[in-house]
Amino acid sequence: MKFPHPMRRLEDRAERRLRRGMYILPSLFTCANIAAGYYAIVQTTQGSPSAPEHFNLAAKAIGFAVMFDSLDGAVARATNTSSDFGRELDSLADVITFGVAPAMLAFFWGFHFLPAMVVPLMRSRLAAIGMVASFLFLIAGASRLARFNIQMNPEPSNPGRPGKKYFVGLPIPAAAGVLAAVVHFTGGDPVQVWWKATIWTSLMVTCALLMVSTWRFFSTKGIKVRSRHPFWVVIVVAVMMALAWELSRPFLLVVALTYMFSGILWRLQWIFRRRGGPQSPPPYKEASQPS
Repeated sequence: MKFPHPMRRLEDRAERRLRRGMYILPSLFTCANIAAGYYAIVQTTQGSPSAPEHFNLAAKAIGFAVMFDSLDGAVARATNTSSDFGRELDSLADVITFGVAPAMLAFFWGFHFLPAMVVPLMRSRLAAIGMVASFLFLIAGASRLARFNIQMNPEPSNPGRPGKKYFVGLPIPAAAGVLAAVVHFTGGDPVQVWWKATIWTSLMVTCALLMVSTWRFFSTKGIKVRSRHPFWVVIVVAVMMALAWELSRPFLLVVALTYMFSGILWRLQWIFRRRGGPQSPPPYKEASQPS
């Protein structure tokens, strides 16, 4: 009977320890995601027309949470440390950070500080509609996460190219990013005009419907980071990072709205293409959890 060499045993033990540490690494980004969501909720409750910076800080926290949410999945895939615990923790974190936090921010920023109007009941009615719309956003985001957890390979209403990865429905981090980008664009100044509150309600309802839809949205997880890319890709990424740093308000708003409307445009393109003649839907490959 052969016994392993002592050095080999030490190497195996060190590898097991490193492996346990690797499982902790993606969870740390998930915890940062939860912390950003909690911070956003706290800042939202402190915001007011005289202190709009709290709303802006809440929006920034949600934006950083989107980055943390993408990093934990990327780290888990890169280190091959995905686990059922990590996926469940990530789903719970998404409900808090991209469901509860933006829903509260949307209500307090968009409806809580509406001034008294000519019609006495108009303000209370708008506030009630805003509460319903923000709850619809929350429940739609939670439903989208639940649908992903039980469906391993759902097919969208407008399939894309064979082998291409897409998200079915607007991912909840992207939907939360749209609301946060709008708040950040205004510098946190809350809505105090009734027609702006109406537009804000329409935007929340649109995001909610897109989340529970079966329309496809582009997934960056099909991009292979380790493979070779042209040099201009590095230039484009550097320019985008510089714009996000120097012109964060307009740039992030354009990026968020462009991604949201991309699913709508893809859907319209698929409808017009189907009218041109019968086509067989190509094979579809669902993207992994949007985290």
